[in-house]
Amino acid sequence: MFPAGFIGVENQLWIWLVAMIRPGAAFLAAPIFGARAVPVQLRLILSLAIGMAAMNSVVFEMPAGGVASFDGVLLVMGEVLAGLAMGFALQIGYGSAFVAGETIGNAMGLGFAAMVDPQSGQSTQAIGQFLSILATFILLAMDGHLLLASYVVKSYQAMPPGGAMLSNDALYSLVIFGGTLLGAGLTIALPVTFALVMIQLIMGMLARSAPSLNLFAVGMPVAIIGGLILLAITAPIMGQGIADSLQAGLDQALSIAEGN
Repeated sequence: MFPAGFIGVENQLWIWLVAMIRPGAAFLAAPIFGARAVPVQLRLILSLAIGMAAMNSVVFEMPAGGVASFDGVLLVMGEVLAGLAMGFALQIGYGSAFVAGETIGNAMGLGFAAMVDPQSGQSTQAIGQFLSILATFILLAMDGHLLLASYVVKSYQAMPPGGAMLSNDALYSLVIFGGTLLGAGLTIALPVTFALVMIQLIMGMLARSAPSLNLFAVGMPVAIIGGLILLAITAPIMGQGIADSLQAGLDQALSIAEGN
């Protein structure tokens, strides 16, 4: 038998651990926080700090059987799902920059130019990496990382621990929003991609009119140089498109935090 004082301390420790689940899941799925370059210890500290601050504003009691009981398992699953949904909503908006970069890179013929993405730790095209870094700067300039943390805290008012079960409408809205990822990325890449397609058509016409022309020796440098020039010209438009996608992701995360 444990002394009564120890049981009280143990219950408080379980409450703190439960408080870490929702912000921890949100940070794991969200951009910047979920990057492999971010130490796990930092995510744990942030999750504990935000969770403890949020738990002070709500009344919460651990299930009678603890987290090992059926009610405890449902509690943990609800917290994980709520956090992942908010983080994933922002990740969808962030992913549009990656889709745009991959599309432009393929159109420029730079599919072979790959480097490691610090966000995912996987190999990505150079243009995709460039737009991913641009999206990171834009998200930081928008205070998106702070807004996500505030949404996680706000979610405890609409979905207190033990009641963090997303509605069917919220899940359906998140799925529909996820379907906009490809369209948003292609929209951002459209100006540069369309111009590069026109360049390829012109090079094809030149190859037909001058068969002796070495298309591979001329076409690839023209496509790469033209693509870089077009990227510089359309950078403000692409930046605005990325910002709009990130804002849509933040709005979706806020909607989930409010229980809508």
